[in-house]
Amino acid sequence: MKISTILDHIDSGHMALPEFQRGYVWNRDQVRGLFDSIYKRHPIGGLLVWATESKTAAHRGDGKLAAGIVKMLLDGQQRMTSLYGVARGRPPKFFDGNAQAFTGLQFHLGTETFAFYQPLKMQGDPLWIDVTELIGKGTAGLSGYVTRLSADPALAPMIGDYVARLSHLLGVLDVTLHVEEITGTDKTLDVVVDIFNKVNSGGTKLSNGDLALAKICADWPEARDAMKGKLKEWSKADYHFNLDWMLRSMNTVLTGEAKFQFLHDKSAEEIQDALKRATKHIDTCLNLIGGRLGLDHDQVFFGRFGVPVMVRYLDQRKGPMDEKERDKLLFWFVQSGMWGRFSGSTESYIDQDLAALEGLDGGLEKLLEQLRLWHGGLRVEAGHFTGWSLGARFYPVLYMLTRMGEARDWGTGLALKASLLGKMSSLEVHHIFPKAQLYKRKYSKPQVNALANFCFLTKDTNLNISDRLPEEYFPEIEKRHPGALASQWIPADASLWKIEHFPEFLEARQALLAAEVNRRMEELLHGDTRWLTGASKPIASASATIGAITSEAEEEELEALDDWIETHNLPRGAISFELIDQATGEQRAVLDLAWPTGLQEELTQPVAVLLNEGAETIAAASQAGFRCFTNIDDFKAYVKAEILVQELQT
Repeated sequence: MKISTILDHIDSGHMALPEFQRGYVWNRDQVRGLFDSIYKRHPIGGLLVWATESKTAAHRGDGKLAAGIVKMLLDGQQRMTSLYGVARGRPPKFFDGNAQAFTGLQFHLGTETFAFYQPLKMQGDPLWIDVTELIGKGTAGLSGYVTRLSADPALAPMIGDYVARLSHLLGVLDVTLHVEEITGTDKTLDVVVDIFNKVNSGGTKLSNGDLALAKICADWPEARDAMKGKLKEWSKADYHFNLDWMLRSMNTVLTGEAKFQFLHDKSAEEIQDALKRATKHIDTCLNLIGGRLGLDHDQVFFGRFGVPVMVRYLDQRKGPMDEKERDKLLFWFVQSGMWGRFSGSTESYIDQDLAALEGLDGGLEKLLEQLRLWHGGLRVEAGHFTGWSLGARFYPVLYMLTRMGEARDWGTGLALKASLLGKMSSLEVHHIFPKAQLYKRKYSKPQVNALANFCFLTKDTNLNISDRLPEEYFPEIEKRHPGALASQWIPADASLWKIEHFPEFLEARQALLAAEVNRRMEELLHGDTRWLTGASKPIASASATIGAITSEAEEEELEALDDWIETHNLPRGAISFELIDQATGEQRAVLDLAWPTGLQEELTQPVAVLLNEGAETIAAASQAGFRCFTNIDDFKAYVKAEILVQELQT
């Protein structure tokens, strides 16, 4: 089938995208490579379609399907979306992604290469051809370019070659692709998805969640939009969750299981009811966790897969909770997050916890006992606060203590437990002993960024303190706001405020923080401390993490680079970015400066700047998909050559 015919079928609704397909994920490099291959008439692969009745076909987007049999695109979505986007100058109706990936494709008649529009490079050069304009206008576009080129005497010697190349480029729509069809009444959605996964074995398979959503949308086409609408609602409150997480919560309500396979025989009415109940209970959980624990945004929302278990618990019980029951449930949530209950085999642990809620002897106490048996004692020790960086597991715990307790701002003396109005009142991480002073004295990154050297203050207070030493600014704070230091668990021994006693300060504050966590946990248990007894697992050493900023000068270089990025209207990177093992939840490495979603989200790959790092850190980042730069000049050259030229055209 000719590519032009396939594009016409997409326009007419005779070809569409099944609901279970993921959105468009290609970047500009892939689009450029596709057009380079097809221009050279290299094979680009065929298409696999599922021929089915349009009346029963659940499809993506709001475009109408043609009557009768339609072809649902199983293999070839990324290629056909790219071809359609460039040829038509707009995305197809089933599109879900970033259209900039295929906007502005150009072709150079001299070198016969493709590139995306770059004003500084292309303006004034008549040999750069807009591919969308040429293909969109067809023979009229060809005539227009020929007339334009012929008018330039300097191009006359090559005009015949240029016309031939224009014709060859326009001919991409006449290229024929093999289209293989899956037909037959025995080809159910299950069978088709299984075929899809086998065909895409070299790429990203559909997850169990994708398959579950496909089945739901087959009976209730508006399901995806309904769920996305609720996710947007939560994101406005700074809780950014995904569809899989939401589906998991709905699934626990409806089936009492983590595995999606039990959704298969549920009706659309049952699904709609379960979604309504699940979102209601998630709202309750978020209100409890944000209001009682102070975990008011997703960056400190550890143990999020504990929520599906909480949702099931809330759905099964009758009547309102009293204060003790509420706090005991929150105790379980905090403890699950602190010890990484769901960071490994998420589905297995959710199922274990759901099972603990079932039966005559099931319930909240059995859930707590299961957690205690799994981890050991649930009491926190000073050593648990030896972690470092904003990605440490106990970082959210420090934030929770600040919001839950009586922690006060050192500039205003006001409590930090409630949201404060005004840009300068937003909470920021403050290094109690300033980084510059510590690096000057040769302290390592794990020591400088130790959790016990962090506290939370308003932006205004953080700026006012600047890089002064505690022995200088602590007495001033205590004089203006008596008790404010103690409210943030600062050791009372003033000798520890001196920088030469920094290691001793950390040890003392770690003990104070651990004591405060245990006090808050006892408060949640209303005196029922039996869950805190027993020996806990050994404390992992923070020093085992690879990657670290080794000097004050290095950190200043990275800060300056981040400032340079910002002056070009690009997003600041994350300094000391935590690279997490997605299978275990453990920290793999710390990247000096990173953009995990790229400098242009969805258009460019993740990048990291790694200064003075060993091969182990670079390898870990590369394996995680990061493009690594080991010096700043090379990184800036990349930004100028590949990013800023794209920014000029968008």
